[in-house]
Amino acid sequence: MADTKREIERKYEATDDTRLPDLTRAAGVDRTVHHGLTELDAVYYDTADLRLAADALTLRRRTGGADEGWHAKFPVAVGVRDEIHEPLSDALPPSLAALLRSRVRRAEIAPVVRLLSARDVHHLTAADGTLLAEVSIDRVRAERLAGEGTGTTAVWTEIEVELADDGDPAILDAVEKRLRKAGVRPAHSASKLARALAETDPGHRGKRPEPDGPRTAGDHVLAYVREQIRTIVDLDPAVRRDLPDSVHKMRVATRRLRSTFKTHRKILDREATDPLGAELKWLAAELGLDRDQEVLDERIGSRIEALPATLTLGPVRGRLRAWSAARRTGSRRRIIDVLDGKRYLDLLDALDALSADPPLRPAAGRAPGKALPRAVLKDYERLATRIVHALGQPPGPERDAALHEARKAAKRVRYAGEAARPALGKPAKRFTKRVKAVQTVLGDHQDSVVAREALRMLAIQSHAAGETAFTWGLLYGQEEAAAEARERELPEVWARASAPGPRADLRA
Repeated sequence: MADTKREIERKYEATDDTRLPDLTRAAGVDRTVHHGLTELDAVYYDTADLRLAADALTLRRRTGGADEGWHAKFPVAVGVRDEIHEPLSDALPPSLAALLRSRVRRAEIAPVVRLLSARDVHHLTAADGTLLAEVSIDRVRAERLAGEGTGTTAVWTEIEVELADDGDPAILDAVEKRLRKAGVRPAHSASKLARALAETDPGHRGKRPEPDGPRTAGDHVLAYVREQIRTIVDLDPAVRRDLPDSVHKMRVATRRLRSTFKTHRKILDREATDPLGAELKWLAAELGLDRDQEVLDERIGSRIEALPATLTLGPVRGRLRAWSAARRTGSRRRIIDVLDGKRYLDLLDALDALSADPPLRPAAGRAPGKALPRAVLKDYERLATRIVHALGQPPGPERDAALHEARKAAKRVRYAGEAARPALGKPAKRFTKRVKAVQTVLGDHQDSVVAREALRMLAIQSHAAGETAFTWGLLYGQEEAAAEARERELPEVWARASAPGPRADLRA
């Protein structure tokens, strides 16, 4: 069984002559306890083109130390990584291989760097003996094992300060203050592997220049497209680990990407993007099988909890649980099967191919200040038509369906505004904010429509089982009132979004 921990650390440059200052003078530190020298032998694995390193991921097999074994590390923020640990074995554990699949795909993983480290360990403790942080002086020897530069070595010394589990990050600031006063400075590389790869690369010339920012309309659209592709790939391990909201976020990224393909058909050739859009629609549907049920359960469950006991008649909570369980598809296992499947990997490969060799049309070379507003406003006009149509329908199923179509159009306009924001600035931000308000009203209305149908089914099942359907009818009435309130709210929210000002700003 894999163990997971949140690693929060900072690294500092050092030499063989560097000595730690008195760290008991750091705020909160009472004692430093020397734990002696540990020899570590770590082999780092990657693809031939270093896909893991490119995303700041590390995979290693390490012997020596208390936590020897296989480790996969995923960046969370600067100086913060999630470390997944499996026991020592000869072969890469399947659980770690799965977490890396969205990056590795079908490529072979092989050793790329070996690091031999002599680690001198010190524990910083509080007055009550609580471990605050571990400080080590690491003397490292790196050897390149594959690719250009095979056999090249590098040596260096660094100081590493790692926060204890559940420790206060303020300790890291206090220790850094003492280190800086002693002339110790933060390291230039974020990890040992990054430094080893850089210093054993024959073509290494220091930091590579940053690429130019987007200039044309096509540049901006591609930047947004690549951001969504990156989000899907990055969230894959989080979905596999069942981290909170990860499925929802991946689903949103697929929708944003598909919507962008539709909005910018004058920039990206639809002959290439339409098949990808169909596959993204499939992926979003697979991801949403139980997500939609979860949202529905939360909505109905919160309404039940808000009722006084005198109005909660019959086994409503048990009925809701049984109904929900019957509708769930076992999608946790299903989602993993989708992520492990050939169709999903083919989609990721196709998205990478589009990113690397985009099917640009002539409009892609135009100035973003002209091409992007035109595309956003075209989507806006589509939304306006649907809003007017929906508001013209009498209350009932036809209006509900029309408002749902308007909601989908509002999402598309919002995503188009998001993609245009880096180029158009504050006008696009204001415009998107107003459209998002419209989407929120329409979204809550649609949630009420779906909840009412669910409540009707629950009432039917309760009645058939000889239970009272009173509470379900009461909740149905609440949802009906909520939908009516949203319908009354919509014209005012739409008036703000459709005022000439926001559209004029985009045209400016």
